Amino acid sequence: MRQLADGVHQIRLAPRDALNTYLLGDVLVDAGTPQTAKRLLDSLAGRTVRAHALTHAHADHAGGSRAVADALDVPVWAGALDAADVESGEPVAAETPLRPLLRRFGRYPGVPVARQLREGDDIGHGFTVLETPGHSAGHVAFWRASDRVLVAGDVFFNLHLVTLRPGLRQPPRPLTPDPVRNRESERRLAELEPSLVLFGHGPPLRDPGALRAFTAALPAG
Repeated sequence: MRQLADGVHQIRLAPRDALNTYLLGDVLVDAGTPQTAKRLLDSLAGRTVRAHALTHAHADHAGGSRAVADALDVPVWAGALDAADVESGEPVAAETPLRPLLRRFGRYPGVPVARQLREGDDIGHGFTVLETPGHSAGHVAFWRASDRVLVAGDVFFNLHLVTLRPGLRQPPRPLTPDPVRNRESERRLAELEPSLVLFGHGPPLRDPGALRAFTAALPAG
């Protein structure tokens, strides 16, 4: 676990920042996969966690949520339009030829959602909810305006999934049901000009102009 900003810690669950979760004060953001749940819980030993918030309902973010909720006895929070998927453990996938495989092998233990997150909700420690749909219908990001820290989830990737080479990318098409809306969410987040961006996949980014440059090159639609 490493501190990146006041009260903000990164927990890396795979090498080279390939899979990340975050602790915002005492709120855990995302939980990795079922297979990484033990590593996550070991990293949290001795820390106070009062709630567990999800950016979205994919298995590499919500897959460990049931284990976290059971072990730490904390409520799970998720975007309102992803809550049903978190509870069922059914994976979200785009209408592509890979969809049957993704839905078959992407299932994870469902967990009850105690709070449905919506635009402007306060999750504590200065962070508010931004609704950022596209990668999933109920994807949310967390924004702290006081020091311009953004937890972006998978609206952007900041590495190549195969080579693990850092660099901004759009999320994979088979896992993104609405890429047009996701690009709208990317542009919205870029306009905030965050001083620190935290990703589900990839290293932290401390370049306020990087997101703007990236989104300027995206397709218009």
